[in-house]
Amino acid sequence: MDVRILSGRLDATAELDRFDHFAAGAGAIVSFVGKVRSEGGNVGTLHLDHHPELTLRSLHAIGAAASLHWPIEKVLVIHRVGDMTADEPIVLVAVAARHRREAFEACDYIVDHLKSRALLWKCETGSAGRSWIETRMADEDDIARWGDKALSFEDMLASPATRDRPGR
Repeated sequence: MDVRILSGRLDATAELDRFDHFAAGAGAIVSFVGKVRSEGGNVGTLHLDHHPELTLRSLHAIGAAASLHWPIEKVLVIHRVGDMTADEPIVLVAVAARHRREAFEACDYIVDHLKSRALLWKCETGSAGRSWIETRMADEDDIARWGDKALSFEDMLASPATRDRPGR
């Protein structure tokens, strides 16, 4: 599993080319690129704040949980932090699996959990001023649809996949 936090520009095309090479032999690769929405020109910048260790732990836990629920071969999660403007990529998720259905479902699961469970804090600055973004009810509904596969914040921080990383 390749999980990274990036403070600079995210070149999704180059990263997907590397992932394709890394996942040679997989029958399917599904990817998702999330971008900063302009909200009709009302958002000037998006700032993502994070805690380096805890945020990385949460991203690892999300990828590890997907690996427990689907027979996937490789996972890539790259999440940006810092300041971004409209249309810039924020996140890249790629999943390689033997079959397409597992790759689609695992990628969807990871994206849903990144949206509302990753330990990141979003602040928008735009025409209406500056405001911190809270998790929306729709995001919680997306998590709820995973039923007993859904991760809680406690699950993520207690995950052996993140707690027992080398060097800890």
